[in-house]
Amino acid sequence: MRYFEDVKVGDRFHTAEHAMTETEIIAFGRQYDPQPFHTDAAAAAGTLFGQLVASGWHTAAVSMRLMVLGDMQLDGGVIGQGVEALRWPRPVLPGDRLRVVMKVTERRPVPHRPDRGTIQLHCRTLNQHGKIVQDMTASLVIARRPVL
Repeated sequence: MRYFEDVKVGDRFHTAEHAMTETEIIAFGRQYDPQPFHTDAAAAAGTLFGQLVASGWHTAAVSMRLMVLGDMQLDGGVIGQGVEALRWPRPVLPGDRLRVVMKVTERRPVPHRPDRGTIQLHCRTLNQHGKIVQDMTASLVIARRPVL
């Protein structure tokens, strides 16, 4: 497990891949973002996208899962403090394989919480072609190494 003291500005972390299936995209869309381009392949053909695409919120949820299971492995978990920026520059399609690359861009102790620090993380979710499908900058709360 990593603590605040183990993380440096410039550190990069990576995740495994997740394959987005049509079934998964439709199920998420029906449950959380019921728009035709997320819920019905035939109806999606007549939309801006011209085909079924994953909800951006689905992409964010998958990215979060990948980050939690990835090689960053923060002690106490991936605890979000906020998102400064979140963009979906291109759609996620059925069959896309997503992975996340994270880079630490800032690191600060928390004066009123000596057991915690914060890091700013730039996270890019990429498809199998290396194209960015989600670009996010987030602040995380991270545990400091316990003093024994």
